[in-house]
Amino acid sequence: MTVYFIGAGPGAADLITVRGARTLAACQVCLYAGSLVPRELLAECPPDALLVDTAQLNLDEITGELVRAHEDGHDVARLHSGDPSVFSAVAEQMRRLDAAGVPYEVVPGVPAFAAAAAALKRELTVPTVGQTVILTRIAHRATAMPDGEDLATLGRSGALIVLHLAARYVDRVVEELLPHYGADCPAAVVAMASRPDELILRGSLSDIAEQVKAAGVIRTAVIMVGRTLGAEQFRDSHLYSAERDRHVC
Repeated sequence: MTVYFIGAGPGAADLITVRGARTLAACQVCLYAGSLVPRELLAECPPDALLVDTAQLNLDEITGELVRAHEDGHDVARLHSGDPSVFSAVAEQMRRLDAAGVPYEVVPGVPAFAAAAAALKRELTVPTVGQTVILTRIAHRATAMPDGEDLATLGRSGALIVLHLAARYVDRVVEELLPHYGADCPAAVVAMASRPDELILRGSLSDIAEQVKAAGVIRTAVIMVGRTLGAEQFRDSHLYSAERDRHVC
């Protein structure tokens, strides 16, 4: 049988993909992170499905549940918030399933940064302003950042930076980005993106930290810093330009 790592999306239950919902509905076992995945999604599971909340389980215990379900002849849905490709802790689970000889597939989902951009009504790549998006986090109690991936280094690019898992450390984010982006650089924070309690904060590097602290935002938030967030006067994209030769591949 197969383990399916399914991206549950950023929070709203209806932002799971059609493929994700169909796969979930076909699995007799579902492992989900109760603190992050909306419980409404569990209604997609078969009525007699075994539901396992992994919020209090460690990696060995989670892997044990996946292997046991496989040995019992059940397909398994492993629900992860957002998209499994970033900050999901899927890599170490897949590595252990490889060692155990358990097959798996990955079903992508809507990532948190995409939901945050939608909430802000912003395209993150704007012609002549910015064409690069950096997805990152900062080092704290969790895993250390690799050499060269600290904010001070990444900030030299001037690209739009999207930070996950960093709202609690917003002062440090501002301190490390200010020398490269300037106090007037647009910044935004979206907490609980796509959920009923979604909170949007807009400002600049000069005031975004105070806004975050005043709002009491410490988790489940995305921080964005970059010029494209405030871009208004920019050249239209060549994609739909009347001057583009549409007969050339």
